[in-house]
Amino acid sequence: VIALGDDLSPGTLLDAYRHGCFPWPGSGWPAIPWCSPDPRAVLPPGRLHVSRSLRARLRTCGWHTTVDTAFDDVVAGCADRPETWITPAMRTSYGALHREGHAHSIEVWTADGRLAGGLYGVHTGGIFSGESMFHAQSDAAKIALVDLVARLRTGGGVLLDCQQPTEHLRRMGQVVVRRADYLALLLDVRDRPVRLPRERLPVARLVQP
Repeated sequence: VIALGDDLSPGTLLDAYRHGCFPWPGSGWPAIPWCSPDPRAVLPPGRLHVSRSLRARLRTCGWHTTVDTAFDDVVAGCADRPETWITPAMRTSYGALHREGHAHSIEVWTADGRLAGGLYGVHTGGIFSGESMFHAQSDAAKIALVDLVARLRTGGGVLLDCQQPTEHLRRMGQVVVRRADYLALLLDVRDRPVRLPRERLPVARLVQP
């Protein structure tokens, strides 16, 4: 935690991400904590590991993915759990940041058009900072992550910022780096003209040959 404050306006949020910081509401604080972890958990696209079972799921499920077609629904899915830091104020603020073109969602859809899962986060040049993901169908959150990495790489991005390490993401290739190294890379790439490809795409394409 490097600061406290309740200003969640889009301008404040974007400036925070451009400096390696993000809000993380929690109990026991007089205001919202803003965090810049050391070490920082990241996933370089080239390190992504897709398990054999997930490759089989990608190959056979018949699902597809989209970008920014159901942002509010994805955030709602991520917040729908017994304990969540995604407060109503956070949902409103990230929705506003999305409408300004800086927060994005990946949606995973079943063959019959149901939202199976997804993720959302903030895009800052060559880095995408993942905020949260959810699944209504088995493996959908993992598929959203694999899809995001593929789109980020295609668009010229260099890093998926995972913020905090988790065992689940470690198995998919997450590593930790020094805060100073992350901030130096962010400074170098935050103004790159990287755009996520926005086409509706089948998840079967994500299977490595």
